[in-house]
Amino acid sequence: MNLERTHQMKLLLTTTLCLGLANFAMAQELAISRAGERPVTQASAENFTGKAEVEMLFLAEEPARSYGGLVRFEAGARTDWHTHPLGQTLIVTAGVGRVQMWGGPIQEIKVGDVVNIPPNVKHWHGASPEASMEHLALGERQNGKSVEWMENVSDEQFHASLPGESEPEEESGPSRAQQILGGVAPKLAELTDDVLYADVWERPELSKRDRSLATVSALIAMNRPNQLRSHMAIALRNGVTEEELSEVITHLAFYSGWPSSVDAVGVAKEVFKNE
Repeated sequence: MNLERTHQMKLLLTTTLCLGLANFAMAQELAISRAGERPVTQASAENFTGKAEVEMLFLAEEPARSYGGLVRFEAGARTDWHTHPLGQTLIVTAGVGRVQMWGGPIQEIKVGDVVNIPPNVKHWHGASPEASMEHLALGERQNGKSVEWMENVSDEQFHASLPGESEPEEESGPSRAQQILGGVAPKLAELTDDVLYADVWERPELSKRDRSLATVSALIAMNRPNQLRSHMAIALRNGVTEEELSEVITHLAFYSGWPSSVDAVGVAKEVFKNE
């Protein structure tokens, strides 16, 4: 009788243990968030200046506190001043941006840079005035709170000079367009300065980075190496990477022909070396 009861108790304990392990395994299943399936939202105008998008990558459930997201800033866009109770880490994944702690200098950040922001330190971050920027933001919540928003970053604060950079001076003498075109076609030089660069390139509907990609693509397709050379250099300054320019050249070989792309490779080699 005792042996039978002992056997039954062992069976009950084994069954309970198996059920518990099964429930634990179910609770520990992988959660995969697929690329392209996550929602992308416009950053709130209450906390951002300019156009920015936020793609939330993950928000861990308690007791975990971590979160991560991709934030994409168009040229000139930035956060308001803010703090994080447990700090934050930024990893720049595209373009050129800026970050500043309260009372400190503005710092330029580029692809591959990692920014560690200490807890409760007032700061802002965003794109540069001329180029867009994307970064991965990683942090932790404290009692469910991850950020404390403050006042806007003024235009004067945003456009302050970088360390070692002098204030821009008024241009004296003829512009580049006037130097190249003015002697023969002064009106064309005037239109280039006043319409193309002062109007079209400054419109907010496209960032300067995107305008550079469009311009470089058109010049490759038309096989205009002289203009392509200067616009590739401008594209790099506007946040387009060498890898992206190389991919544009490859992509256009199928649309505008191999010769145009082969010529563009020669121009790119020269520009990459000089820049």
